[in-house]
Formats: sequence, C-alpha cells, structure tokens
Amino acid sequence: MGRGAEEASPPVSFSELEQEEDDDDCYLSDQEDDALEESVLQVLEDEHLEDCHWSSPSVITKESLLLAQREDLRKVIELLGLREHHARTLLIHYRWDVERIFELLDQKGRDRLFSEAGIPLQYANNAGPSSSTEVTCDVCYEDVPPSAASEMDCGHNYCNDCWTEYFILKINEGQSRRVRCMAPKCNAICDEAVIRKLVIARRPDLAERFERFLLESYIEDNDTVKWCPSIPHCGNAIRVKGDIYCEVECTCGCQFCFNCSLQAHSPCSCMMWELWIKKCRDESETVNWITVNTKPCPKCHKPVEKNGGCNLVACICGQAFCWLCGGATGRDHTWSSISGHSCGRFTDDQTKKTEQARRDLYRYMHYHNRYKAHTDSLKQEAKLKNDIQGKISISENKESKIKDYSWVINGLNRLFRSRRVLSYSYPFAFYMFGDEIFKDEMTPGERELKQNLFEDQQQQLEFNVERLSGFLEKDFQNFTDDEVIDTMKHVINLSNVVDRLCKQMYQCIENDLLYPLRTPHNIAPYKSKGLDRASELDISWDSAEQSSQSTKRSQDEHRSQHASTILGKRGLELHGSSSDNRVRPHKRDRPDANGGGALFDLNVPAEVVDKI
Repeated sequence: MGRGAEEASPPVSFSELEQEEDDDDCYLSDQEDDALEESVLQVLEDEHLEDCHWSSPSVITKESLLLAQREDLRKVIELLGLREHHARTLLIHYRWDVERIFELLDQKGRDRLFSEAGIPLQYANNAGPSSSTEVTCDVCYEDVPPSAASEMDCGHNYCNDCWTEYFILKINEGQSRRVRCMAPKCNAICDEAVIRKLVIARRPDLAERFERFLLESYIEDNDTVKWCPSIPHCGNAIRVKGDIYCEVECTCGCQFCFNCSLQAHSPCSCMMWELWIKKCRDESETVNWITVNTKPCPKCHKPVEKNGGCNLVACICGQAFCWLCGGATGRDHTWSSISGHSCGRFTDDQTKKTEQARRDLYRYMHYHNRYKAHTDSLKQEAKLKNDIQGKISISENKESKIKDYSWVINGLNRLFRSRRVLSYSYPFAFYMFGDEIFKDEMTPGERELKQNLFEDQQQQLEFNVERLSGFLEKDFQNFTDDEVIDTMKHVINLSNVVDRLCKQMYQCIENDLLYPLRTPHNIAPYKSKGLDRASELDISWDSAEQSSQSTKRSQDEHRSQHASTILGKRGLELHGSSSDNRVRPHKRDRPDANGGGALFDLNVPAEVVDKI
C-alpha cells in the first residue's frame, strides 16, 4: 500500500500497530526462538532476584496507630494467655517482633521468656491474692491499710504514696514504658493500670505523658516502624514487613531509606552516605585546601598563603618565617638565602603529608564533581515532565496513526531511576576504593581489579543514560510518524538497556564488592518499578475481637486522643532506634552466563517488560 493510502486510513493506536507486527512475526526461526526464550527467562530471573529482597511497607496514621498496636497485642495475648500490660511488656522487650517471640518461646521456654522480659513467674503460675492485714511499707516504714497500698504481680507491696512518688520520678526521666519494681534486685515490670490509677490522682498531666509513652513505644521500640522524615512532618509512620534494608515512599511523597531514615541513597550503604553528607557539609575539604596551599605561622599559627617568589614570608602578626621549612627567621635575606638560617637538609615527613593531602583533595573533587553533575542533571530532567506532557498532548491531538505515547513516560521514569543510581554510585566508589572504610579489607591488586570492573559498568551506564536523556528531550511532537516510530524504538531500547545495566551494577556491588568483605554493608536493592510505595494499613478484626474490645471502648478512645496528639504534633526531630543485630550482606544469585546476552525487543514498551 502506498504512502497516500496510509495517510487516508483512519488513525490507529500504538497497541494495534504492535498487534499487526506480532501477526507478521508469528513464525520465528530456531535461532530467533532461542533468543526470545533466553530474553523471557532473563526477565523472569530478574523478577525472582527482586523477590528475594521483598519488603511490604504500609502507612500508620494517627487513626491507625492504636489499631496497629492492638493487632500485635492481640496475637500475643491469644497465644500466651497474658494480660494486656504483660503482653505489652513482652513486646517492648523484644522490640515488637511477634515472630521472634514465637521462635524464642520454643527455644527458651515460657518461664525463661517471661523472666528475661520482666514478667513475674508468679503471675504465670496464677499467684493467689494478697493478705488482708495491714501492710508495712518497706520504704517509709509506715503501717497502712490494704486499701492504701498496692501489690505488684511480683509480690512486692508498698504504700500508694511511695509508689506514686516513684512513678512520677520514672515518668519525668522518660522511663515510663518499662517501669521496674522499686524493690531491690527485682526486675519485674509494674502494672501499667496501677501506674495510671496512682499518677492520675496526683498529676493528670504526667498520666497523659505516660499514655503517650505507651503509644509511642510501638514506634520508638519497634525495628520495623519508623517515622516519616518529611519536613514539615506529615504525621505518618511507616511499617515494613520483610527486608528492612529498603527504600520506601510515604503517601506524602517523601522517599527515604528505611534503615537510616535519610534520603534514598542506594547503592551507597547507610554508613557511606552518612560519611559522604558529613564530608560535603563540614569544612574538611577547606581544611585540606589550606593544608595544601598554606603553611602555619610559627608564632600565631594562622595559615599563610605565599603570594610571591621569595621564600621569606611575613605573617600579619609581624613574624617572618621560611616558606620551605616553616621555621621562624629574621627579615634580613637575599633571593638565595636568609640571614642566619639554613634548611637545606631534606625532611621527608612534611613533604609526604602535603602530597598526600593534595592527592586526597583531588580525589574527592573528582568524585564530588561527578556526583554533583548528575544530581544537577536529575533536577533539570525533573522539569522535563511538564514539557513532555505538553508534547504528548500536542501529538495526540494531531492527525497521526500513533496515539499511544506511554513509552515516553515510561522512558522518563527509567531515566529518573537510572540517573539517581548513577549519581549515588560516585559516593559509593569514593568509599569503596578509598582508605576511609575498607583500608585493610583488600590488597592493592584486588582493589585495582575491582575498581576497574566497577568503573567499566559505571561508564557503560553513564553513556546510555546520556543517550536516553537526549532522545527524550527531542521535540517529537513535530516529527513525522516514521520519525516518531524511530524515536520510540530508541527510547524503548535504551530504557531496557539502562535498566539491565543498573541490575548488573547492583549484582556486581552485592556479589563482587560487598559480599567478600569482613565488615557487613547492606544496600537497598534495585527495583525496576521504583521505590516501594507504602499503602494504607489494613487491619481486619474478627467478630470475637470486636466483642472483646467493646468493653474497652472508652479506654481506647482515650488512647486514640493521645495517638492523635503524638502524630499530629510530631516535630522535626525523628525518633526510633535501629536494630543492633548485624546482618550478613545480601548476595544475589549470579545469572547464568548464557543469560547475559538477552536481547532487547524494540517493540515492547518497558512497562510491558516489567509485567512479563
């Protein structure tokens, strides 16, 4: 059919064009069929590798905080038959890790599990009620009636006045989540109902703070829950099930590393990124420049820069000194010598220090300049989104057989992700192949070999990212259909190429660079579809739980008000402690050698490849 007939035909969508091309290519040769099979298997293998690092983030709002806490409490109460405050004590001790409690129950047994958490064994054995006679308080030595004294589950009984003073002290010290019995050498945790009853009668404000601390414990003492670090604070917390070394996106749009609560920084480890931002923010490199280009005055010790050719330098304090050795001298001198001073003997220490400082400065500038260049490019490319939306609108409204431009948005998203990976790969390389962290982990030969391997992949990714950026910046709204199809093929191909190169770089980092090290360093895995977006927390309650909670409705409403206060008035200071357990770095399975040469189908959009 001629060109004129094509122009006269009604416009069709891009998916219809794909269908026609698929119909034409339904018969494949053996070689093409094998290549296609390898490509599909490679995609499935990549998705399997991503599943090995699965994580499921969910958002905890001020409305769902109490429900999320009671969900874990319910599991422990039903399994072990505990009271609510004992279940909370157990969960706080084991950092709200329900699965770990179930595992330790089989390993340690019930009695040991309770004693280590501060739950009295007498309660577990159903200790009987306390005596009805007068009680002698062992703190103030006063005899009080049983109604004026309180006995904890551990059996220790003191007067209410002494208990109240003790509880007020602990709440003011910020230790109200686990208030231990005040009896000497007793590790039992006090009943929160008794604390609430005694404190609210004397200090209602502290009772509210006590309730707030109990609710906060689900976030502060939980390794799987972190506050969203957004500024201003959105009031949300993020709970992650699965791998905690991940990067998540809150419903407010804030993207951050879940492990350290800093901005998303993969492939840098958390330690690398913390050192990098500190190095970029403080004046350490200014100090390096001063070390390289100035020398301290021997009298006032201020740095002095030489601005002339003579080796006699004068400080603003009036002290003259020799530029070569830094020693104090008089002012009598000639172009060749200083009167009464000779420093012709060679000293190697100062020369080595100066040269080392100069090399360190140049090395930092090399990585920082490239990191900043790609970061600036990412900021500029982020402005392309609105421009591309306008170009797509113009292209869809003009007379053309191409109506589907999803490949443009898909390529732009791939560009953003690969550019971010490329940007953070330079701080990673700065510390991976420097002496700051892994000085004794590799021999010079191993360091050079691994650096060459990484930089080769980095350069390939950089080259293809720049090409993808160039094609996306073209004014395709003014192109003919043939030119648009040609641009589309290049964008789809380069989107797949940069995605593949990012995966290969991460496999190199995890398998060849980080895994052999003695010092554990974990990084958030690369995911083609982007960061894990947190979904709304979904907690289902069965009818039995709902009926049991109806008796506690007033108490839950009271705590819900405190939950709203906690999350609604959350300041910029972020809380929550990370786990002390060191985990061996992840190592991904290496792809088969035959899978490395997977073909990139120019006619398949990247979003389709993700769903294969």
